[in-house]
Amino acid sequence: MAELLLELFGEEIPARMQARAADDLKRLVCDGLKAAELSFDEAAAYVTPRRLILHITGLPTAQPDVREEKRGPKVDAPEKAIAGFLRGNGLSREQCEERDLPKGRFLFAVIERQGRPTADVLGDILPKAFADLPWPKSMRWGSGSTRWVRPLQSILALFDGAVVALTFANIESGDQTRGHRFHAPSPISIKDFADYQRKLAAAKVVIDAAERRRIITTGARQLARDAGLTLVEDDGLVAEIAGLVEWPIPMLGGFHKRFLDVPAEVLVTTMKVNQKYLSLRDEDGDLAPNFITVANLEAQDGGKQIIAGNEYVLTARLADAEFFWTQDKKKTLESRLPALEEMVFHAKLGSLGQKVRRMEALAAELARFIPGAEAGLARRAAHLCKADLVSGMVYEFPEVQGVMGRYYALNDGEPADVADAIAQHYSPAGPSDDCPTAATALCVALADKLDTLVGFWAIDEKPTGSRDPFALRRAALGVIRMVLENELRLPLKDAFATAFNMYQLEEEEHDLLDFFADRLKVHLREQGVRHDLVQAVFALGGEDDLVRLIARVRALDGFLGSEDGANLLTAYRRAANILRIEEKKDGHAHDGAVDAELLQQGEETALAEALAVSVRKIDTALADEDFTQGMAAMAALRQPVDQFFDAVTVNADDGALRVNRLRLLSQIRKTLHKVADFGEIEG
Repeated sequence: MAELLLELFGEEIPARMQARAADDLKRLVCDGLKAAELSFDEAAAYVTPRRLILHITGLPTAQPDVREEKRGPKVDAPEKAIAGFLRGNGLSREQCEERDLPKGRFLFAVIERQGRPTADVLGDILPKAFADLPWPKSMRWGSGSTRWVRPLQSILALFDGAVVALTFANIESGDQTRGHRFHAPSPISIKDFADYQRKLAAAKVVIDAAERRRIITTGARQLARDAGLTLVEDDGLVAEIAGLVEWPIPMLGGFHKRFLDVPAEVLVTTMKVNQKYLSLRDEDGDLAPNFITVANLEAQDGGKQIIAGNEYVLTARLADAEFFWTQDKKKTLESRLPALEEMVFHAKLGSLGQKVRRMEALAAELARFIPGAEAGLARRAAHLCKADLVSGMVYEFPEVQGVMGRYYALNDGEPADVADAIAQHYSPAGPSDDCPTAATALCVALADKLDTLVGFWAIDEKPTGSRDPFALRRAALGVIRMVLENELRLPLKDAFATAFNMYQLEEEEHDLLDFFADRLKVHLREQGVRHDLVQAVFALGGEDDLVRLIARVRALDGFLGSEDGANLLTAYRRAANILRIEEKKDGHAHDGAVDAELLQQGEETALAEALAVSVRKIDTALADEDFTQGMAAMAALRQPVDQFFDAVTVNADDGALRVNRLRLLSQIRKTLHKVADFGEIEG
């Protein structure tokens, strides 16, 4: 068995594309190997800013030999048929075997194909994989026509210690790479992966992104401790920095304390977004006038010039933020509202000012469903929530929209509830973002997302399988999370209708609730809840209270996990299958009332009586939202249903008796459908 080592070396790959590119390269090459019937033990991909690396172990040195037999026409078949068979398999008549079969004597083509050397197969697989890499953006360079993310400089391709001959982007493969751009730029000859790792480490290159992240985090924490500070942990930023450096060297810098008068969120944002710096806090938990930058080299002066240069650039950025903060406080949020009329929300949905007015009315209406909410506060918060978009600070630093609105609202003397709602109304912005919990904030955040969803549904700008330019899936998930995490008894249909009415359009039938059902399934599947149970409850129609729906789904899950539940599901399927067959045969449904006079056997009578009792208990339990008790009422049906199927012949010779028994089966289906559509349940 042998190993494959592959490195694509060139100019810097954008950090956001690196991890996906490494995974795609591994997938494409491995798929090619499997298609070529080349097995392997393990495949590992690595990525640095300047190189994509793939290491595969346990590869055979050649494909397996193949023996294939194909049966042809009979030996006395027309010559045209025989000639076509021979031509299709590249054989002569003498090269075929004749074999006796029960239906006559047939020609057989026996094809033996010797496996190609793996190195030759790789020469075909690898260039195709390189060309098929799905970069979000690509470019051409020089006189070549190949498109790739950035100009390539060399291709290292070794199999079993020898170069795999291939050409891509006018570059021929070889056995050489280069080390760090500044510390070790000269060519380095490589023998195998162990040699590659050792020599690149000596050449100041850490090929493992996870190891670079560890070096950055460990070094940053140590620098913070040495300075009596605490690192503000940010895994996403560390991962991005690790995609910018091959030899990470964390360094501590600082800025003037006067900038601490600017809101901390602004300072952190500009350091993170514009400079890729990690922030620090002092012993009191306040933002410290320091930062950690990560260099990509070991400076001879210990990094003094690097730190000084970064401090100089950061000072200019923070001075801008300080200026905007000072100037913005001179105007109230209220005074900024007219400018929103000039900002387009969407060409078909009006201005941002119009959206704000819809949100005001909708937030006040939603306050009825949110414990502790006051319509007046909700309306005021919605009125001001977008005003900071026309401030100088948010224009320069869009990432702090909402956050700055809170500061400006407090500066204007607005109530704290209103200010906090302005800051939180964009939340949750993603699956890892916290949901609002305060009543006023919930009103405004729900109003914002519902207005967006209903508006884009009204103009038929719905997400497709590959496109969601207006982040409507994220908006729906945000509504779902806010409702569930705060246990809000919000009827979605009423909320949709109210939001739609704000557009002053005639309401039409829409599938927005179905869209929410799909989002809910995705959300719950990530929490381990079965999607088919969600569908089984949704399929009944009319359920738009997510808290109640989830309670019903969880009770159903528990019921089906019991012996009674599993057996009753089996019995339901048996009843449903019989009904489907017989109703199709008869051309109509057997959903009429059961005639008690036609109940001949004790098992029929027992089942009819049990169904009547269960229906009453289930109806009472559902009205009280005691879904566990409703499941218990269903469980009581298990024994009479089992006994019915054991003792009673449904398709009796007597037509009236047959119909009555089919109606009894229909009553089983109807009773269970009070809780969920059992036909949607899998397994």
